[in-house]
Amino acid sequence: MKIALDFKPKLFQLKKSYSGEKFAGDLMAGVIVGIVALPLAIAFGIASGVSPEKGIITAIIGGFMVSFFGGSSVQIGGPTGAFIIIVYGIIQNFGVEGLVIATFLAGILLVLMGALKLGTVIKFIPYPIVVGFTSGIALTIFTTQMKDLFGMTIDKMPGDFISKWIVYARHIETISWWSLLIGVLSIAVIVFTPKILKKIPGSLVAIIIMTVAVYLLREYLGVAGIETIGDRFTINASLPQPETIPINMETVNRLLPSAFTIAMLGAIESLLSATVADGVTGDRHNSNTELIAQGAANIVVPFFGGIPVTGAIARTMTNINNGGRSPVAGITHALILLMILLFLGPLTRHIPMSCLAGVLIIVSYNMSEWRTFRSLLKNPKSDVIVLTVTFLLTIIFDLTIAIEIGLLLAMVLFMRRIMETTNIYVSKDKLDLSAESEVFHDNEALEIPEGIEVYEIDGPFFFGIANKFDECMKPFGDKPKVRIIRMRKVPFMDSTGLHNLESLCRLSAKENIQIILSGVNEKVRGVLMKSRMDEKIGGENICSNIHEAIEKAVLFLNKQA
Repeated sequence: MKIALDFKPKLFQLKKSYSGEKFAGDLMAGVIVGIVALPLAIAFGIASGVSPEKGIITAIIGGFMVSFFGGSSVQIGGPTGAFIIIVYGIIQNFGVEGLVIATFLAGILLVLMGALKLGTVIKFIPYPIVVGFTSGIALTIFTTQMKDLFGMTIDKMPGDFISKWIVYARHIETISWWSLLIGVLSIAVIVFTPKILKKIPGSLVAIIIMTVAVYLLREYLGVAGIETIGDRFTINASLPQPETIPINMETVNRLLPSAFTIAMLGAIESLLSATVADGVTGDRHNSNTELIAQGAANIVVPFFGGIPVTGAIARTMTNINNGGRSPVAGITHALILLMILLFLGPLTRHIPMSCLAGVLIIVSYNMSEWRTFRSLLKNPKSDVIVLTVTFLLTIIFDLTIAIEIGLLLAMVLFMRRIMETTNIYVSKDKLDLSAESEVFHDNEALEIPEGIEVYEIDGPFFFGIANKFDECMKPFGDKPKVRIIRMRKVPFMDSTGLHNLESLCRLSAKENIQIILSGVNEKVRGVLMKSRMDEKIGGENICSNIHEAIEKAVLFLNKQA
């Protein structure tokens, strides 16, 4: 069976109606988004544990590829805050080489997801899981920025959440009050800039003002203790040459869990961003094409030392709000970042680290979704459990464990909820048909002859209700001679349900009890036919309605008599 590849980039679907006016709008939006993306790319790169230009390179190459090949007209790709924790953890455990391999593998997984048309499925990941790990990531990002915000002198930072706060408490006497002042002022500028300047991002304004201020303080007033990017990193203002990625089965086995986490997180965030964008623009993105584009970007970026790429909601919304309506805007944003890197890259070494910490603290606050988190705590208990467990696992352990256990817990609770909605009813003397569409006679109650029992399954017949079905089959008194199983409300049947039915037929045959099926829909009938259940039960004993099933049962009783 051939699977047609669902790959239809929006850029290649630009209509002939695309005009100079639309191009001007896309161009302006791309310039603004490129300026907005600059401080974020630098901050995300440093917070992830790589040099600042790696963040910019990721935004350039990844952003270009996401727009060029993507399934959304307005999606802006690049590094995002959601990846900071997982990237930092991979570098701590496996080094930069491990990050390169994990990102490359994640890209392959994303392409496979798109090729297998899993885009629609991924969008249905339970919302409490998304909010749980997003809020957990936000709190973890906030925690990682305390050292730079307060200008603390700490030789080595521990990896886990609780240990970080213990170390902060022990080094509180190393606080640089100048760094703290710069950080607090940066946060204030970011918060209040939108009230004065609507088009210019507060993070960019804060970086310009604080960089100039710190330069003057250091050069002319002799103020020490304010660390800048140049004190920690050497800026290479050029595009790096591509390098090979050393992959073998041993590294694949070690890094596959991390790659899966990057792929899942990237898929969720990019499709969520594209869906939000659709709601604003009225357009419709292609989920599978978007996944393939995200995968391609994550396959290519590691060759240049970049970090994982995904769709960025904030930059995508900035693109839309400034008139961007086609992938041309996203491509322009990548070219603007390239020019900034090549011509203004060396100036980034003067940016104070506490200012970048302020930028990321605002990012973490916006990511936290604390109002949504609070409202979800009023939801059913199962949602609250998934939310809190995912949140706590994210901050205490890591995102890989949080996503895996969160998904597992959500599936278990979902199956439990399905089990609770699936019921099995037993009738021995009379069957009430008054509320059914299956009534063919004037009477609303159907008499059940002696020796016949009717079991009705209301809901899916899968492994979750196998035991419940077995319990209902226990005889109330004398064993019946015929068991009619009504399946008119069974939408699907899995292999465990089929095995359960086969076991019932086998045991019933030993006890000389005839099994008759009633109201089997076409989908379930197909499953029964493939497993040759019609041969075991008898094709004539798979009936279309209850009246036919009762008639078959009466004929069987008469033959037995």
